[in-house]
Amino acid sequence: MPLDIVLQILETLKADKPDHVFIVSLHQQYCNLGGLSKKQLEGLHAKAKQSGLIADTQLATLEAIIKKKPTRFRSEKIEKAPSFEKDAEAKPLLLELLEKYPQHKMALFLQNKVNSNQPLTDTEIGEVKRLHKLLIK
Repeated sequence: MPLDIVLQILETLKADKPDHVFIVSLHQQYCNLGGLSKKQLEGLHAKAKQSGLIADTQLATLEAIIKKKPTRFRSEKIEKAPSFEKDAEAKPLLLELLEKYPQHKMALFLQNKVNSNQPLTDTEIGEVKRLHKLLIK
């Protein structure tokens, strides 16, 4: 049966301080789920190093286990562009349409799309221009 260094370290620390919440919770998670995350192992390493009860060889093995685990990075949040350049020419035409015909369903639908930062398709922009040409001029 192979040696389980993490379990040995956890049990040694738990025997030394049985009321330490962090060590007890790590021990329970390790026994129930069979493993710990990289951050949890780093915390365990810090506690083991601080206690002075754990041999240097076990600490070195724990360090190797930590280095073997993958580091997870959160990707940066991508900000949406608030407005679209193609829509810039359609916005004033829509506003002018809605001033003259405030209940026009197509104009209201397209205005709602623009207000919710959804891009207008080329067909919808053409429709705005066509309506403006028919109704305003």
